[in-house]
Order: sequence, then structure tokens, then C-alpha cells
Amino acid sequence: MLSLNRRFIRNLLIGFFTVLVIVFIFAIIALFQTLVTYPNDQELPSVTIQSCYDGDTCTTKRGETIRLACIDAPELRGARADPFRAKAAKDYLNDLVDNSTVTIRRIKEDSFGRTIAELSKGPINIQERLVEKGYAQIYEKHASQCAWSTNKI
Repeated sequence: MLSLNRRFIRNLLIGFFTVLVIVFIFAIIALFQTLVTYPNDQELPSVTIQSCYDGDTCTTKRGETIRLACIDAPELRGARADPFRAKAAKDYLNDLVDNSTVTIRRIKEDSFGRTIAELSKGPINIQERLVEKGYAQIYEKHASQCAWSTNKI
């Protein structure tokens, strides 16, 4: 016959390991869903980024100008310029994608002839990363174009 303290400890350990197994199962399910729903490189076209002009505009090696969808980064010039933050955003973006091949999800063309698109480098959504790191913010007016951004407004 187990003493009261031993039964309590046994039940506590059983409960702890049960919760641990349940959390592990949910983590595996979440990972599986991410892997299943994340488009692989064969499903999306790719481009090679030559350089980025600022924190939300890049140019490909073929000369296509890409405006990153769903985000707004600080401006380098103009009435709303914030040169220090804009340069930090530009440098961070260039570090991420300069001379890299990235997948692109083209959305539309804007009035300046730029391609509005979502970029990913492997499993990293470039726009989402810029927002997470504080280099850009979600552009609420156009947030509906990107699934990740509608969940963060």
C-alpha cells in the first residue's frame, strides 16, 4: 500500500507527463501543418535580388522593381523622411536578400510600374521578418493581400 505522499507524487508525475505528451503532440501537429501548407520552391517562381533601394523596394538582376507587399518602411527622402531608421531598414533588408534567390508571390502592378509582391527566402517571409524586427510596419490599407499580416493587425 502506497503512502499518501507517494500517491500524491505518483499522480503529480503522471499528470505532468500526460501534459508533456499532449503539448508534444500539438507541437508535432503544428509543425506538420506548417510544412504541408508552406509552398515549396517548385510551386512559386523565384527571382534573384540585385539590391534593395530602401526597406520595402528591391530590384532583381533582370531589372524588375519589387515593392514588398503589406508593409511600409521608413522613407529615405521626402516630407516623411526618417533617414536613420530608413537606412537601418534598407541595410537589414539588403543583408537578408542582396544577391540571393528568393521565391516571389506576385500580387499586382502598382501605378509606378512596380511589381507588388511577397518575398520568401526558404521558410522566412521577408515582410513578416521586417515587421517582427521593427524595421517596417504592417500597411493596414493593403494588409489583406498577405495572410500573415491580417492576423497581426
